[in-house]
Amino acid sequence: MRFLHTMVRVADLEASLRFYRDLLGLQETRRSVHEKGRFTLVYLAAPEDIERLGDAAAPQVELTYNWDPEEYSGGRNFGHMAFAVRDIYALCAALQDAGVTINRPPRDGHMAFVRSPDGVSIELLQQGEALEPCEPWVSMDNTGSW
Repeated sequence: MRFLHTMVRVADLEASLRFYRDLLGLQETRRSVHEKGRFTLVYLAAPEDIERLGDAAAPQVELTYNWDPEEYSGGRNFGHMAFAVRDIYALCAALQDAGVTINRPPRDGHMAFVRSPDGVSIELLQQGEALEPCEPWVSMDNTGSW
């Protein structure tokens, strides 16, 4: 397993970039603008992590800027932590066997969401190519929110 990123929703992208990039010294590694979904994603990483691991492998902070104003209360601005996993089906099965609810099953062989005991949303992403969709995951409904 490898830690990928932590997502934080931000109300003012420029103010957030001034803080994370200009004041804390994180470096922007990539940016994507999603006109249809009306949001922008900006990924930042510590310079030492980039030097040691490269842009793609460095643990990152994902700033999510939704273009339409929204009030974030009760920790809603914090989105999730993400981890790349070797076998998303095996990990989800082991988590489920341990009593963890699979909130968003890996129906696509690529992505799932679970929650920590404290309610922190955790995104699991299949390393490399998505696995072939299979049961019981394909037929499993979402449970709760993530």
